[in-house]
Amino acid sequence: MQLNVHCTAQHTPYRLTELAVPSLDMAHAEMASIFVDPGVRYQEIEGFGGAFTEAAALTFSKLPAERQAEVLAAYFDPLRGHGYTLGRTHINSCDFSLGNYAYAEVDGDVELRRFSLDRDRQALIPLLKAAQQAAGRPLKLLASPWSPPAWMKTNGDMCHGGQLKPEYRAAWAEYYCRFVRAYEQEGVPIWALSVQNEPEAVQTWESCLYSGDEERDFVRDYLGPTLARHGLSHVRLLIWDHNRDRMVERAHAVLSDPQAAQYVWGTAFHWYVTDKFENVQLVHDAFPDKKLLFTEGTQEGGPHLGEWSMAERYARSMINDLNRWTVGWIDWNLLLDTQGGPNHVGNFCSAPILANIETGALHYQSSYYAIGHFSRFILPGAQRLLCATSHELLEAAAFLNPDGQVIVVALNRSDQTERVTLTLNGERALFECLAHSIATLQVES
Repeated sequence: MQLNVHCTAQHTPYRLTELAVPSLDMAHAEMASIFVDPGVRYQEIEGFGGAFTEAAALTFSKLPAERQAEVLAAYFDPLRGHGYTLGRTHINSCDFSLGNYAYAEVDGDVELRRFSLDRDRQALIPLLKAAQQAAGRPLKLLASPWSPPAWMKTNGDMCHGGQLKPEYRAAWAEYYCRFVRAYEQEGVPIWALSVQNEPEAVQTWESCLYSGDEERDFVRDYLGPTLARHGLSHVRLLIWDHNRDRMVERAHAVLSDPQAAQYVWGTAFHWYVTDKFENVQLVHDAFPDKKLLFTEGTQEGGPHLGEWSMAERYARSMINDLNRWTVGWIDWNLLLDTQGGPNHVGNFCSAPILANIETGALHYQSSYYAIGHFSRFILPGAQRLLCATSHELLEAAAFLNPDGQVIVVALNRSDQTERVTLTLNGERALFECLAHSIATLQVES
């Protein structure tokens, strides 16, 4: 068995760098181990990606052409970049917009006569189309609403929570369908929808509250049937779209109702508040016929320029989510400025690539390289394999690509370099996993 090893490590120049595998003594008594059994297979992987927000699109639009091409290649080119195949965008505005907007802003326009994508045509749709071209293959795009138009809500405001007024449930369900058809006409197909971004959060930015029962009823009685009536049953519908902490209870509220569950493809989740990886597994165990999709994660509280900790946070989340039946992993903003914005309520965050608008310089964060250890090597259609490690701070996940190649991604969060034996199909290979590093192994049998 031969290994090709790509490494990203703290306090080194290694960033997705291919390293020579040293000849090491197999008899070393204190080796860590990774065991992989290709005969035990689990979920099929949809892919990896990031979010197309108005903030990302406006930042992109301000870059010189050569830097725009660099960003597109870095994320979407399957040979030179991350090869993203998934994406997420917002229906109406979100915090990473320049302000509140909706596609139908006339009070009482239940027939959506004034529905318009003019705002998205300025920057967001051009970025989406450029990404499609750079990818050279279809992008699976998830669209999520942060809030209905203000006139549909109990508080008359797209921000600060509020709820969907009961009398506008039918019109709001029609709104999703109008959005899907309008984006199709722009040449941007929608692969999936989530019911509501973070339905338990009252935010200073766009937000709308649903209880579990309210989300169930809206899916069962309005959104699911309306999508079916418009011939959009092929658009996958995801529930929850909030943190792991309450995903078991919220998934149960919807998926335990067969009439609602028939319309639901899976459960979407984020990483804020707590890790609680076991809850991802519990949702799978309770509803094994439904998918799990990670749809948002970012380093909060500013740009965090140059920080290593993001790499380990990303890699640890991706390994643990994928090892618990998650089929895809979508990062938050693809691109932000060096302040971590723009953001119309000052909720600045990091992004894997930050752009200095004044100079045109691009800053590749440690999170960019962490994602690449997965997205560049684990191909759509790959199957997760049985994989176990012997050390608490050594975490790993393994996959079988459609071409038959086995991929193992390992994270070493310890302060020491670990000598690691990889056991696969009765063969063993040895490699060094550097302190605070991520390693992707391509296994050649």
